[in-house]
Amino acid sequence: MFKAFLQGKPFGHPLHPALVHFPIGLFILSLALDIISYLGLTSNGLFRAAFYAMTIGVAMGVFAVAAGLADRSDIRLDHPARKTANLHMTLNLSALGLFVINLFLRLRQPDLAITPFVYLLFSLLGVGIILFSGYLGGTMVYDDGVGVGRHRRYTRIPRRTIRVSNRTAQDGWLPVCDDNEVQDGGTLRVVCDGNIVAIAKQGGEVFAFQEFCTHRYGPLSEGKLADHQVECPWHRSRFDIRTGKVVEGPAKVDLKIYSAVIRSGKIYIR
Repeated sequence: MFKAFLQGKPFGHPLHPALVHFPIGLFILSLALDIISYLGLTSNGLFRAAFYAMTIGVAMGVFAVAAGLADRSDIRLDHPARKTANLHMTLNLSALGLFVINLFLRLRQPDLAITPFVYLLFSLLGVGIILFSGYLGGTMVYDDGVGVGRHRRYTRIPRRTIRVSNRTAQDGWLPVCDDNEVQDGGTLRVVCDGNIVAIAKQGGEVFAFQEFCTHRYGPLSEGKLADHQVECPWHRSRFDIRTGKVVEGPAKVDLKIYSAVIRSGKIYIR
């Protein structure tokens, strides 16, 4: 439940992108105040004002990081954006650490008239790292679709990907996994010799179809499953899992479907 809260599901909107604006804005504000103070343009408490802005920024940053970690936990290990997400996380934690150190240094001299260069340097490094990390966050959303529609998800993300080979096929039927590995209303992702297939179970029946949406390649095994329809978690295209037909756009191309059966407690596809 706490993870769902951090992901913004109770609000119907992702929480991380809503929170990150506060620490970024406050850290930039503290840097601007430090620069003005360092240049000696005025000495009317700007050093202390920068300290307060940074303090609030760190506090908000902790919440933003927590929400970001919750979102990261839902990115598949084999997702192409996983490495970017790890770098994004590392940079944000590093920047937050720099600002925490900066705050502790300032606590010893809270009433300076001019910001010392070393404090200014910490702020410059921290803001620079955060801005680059923010750019990476944007690429994950706009280029890789990470987190798009995630707050609307109804089904659990498959925690693992099943890898099989056509060499194990029996009379054209490929054994995938035990029947009890896919719960009713649940999904599973299968990779077979480079082909990626989604397996879904509903009403005791199993269905198999291509994993990626024909619109913008959203992962269908992570979408909402109801009434024999799967909804893409990115842009909400819906497909009939029995026929592959588009039920609702923006997708216009039908899904490729596969035959799927349950035999002797195992799921087979072909």
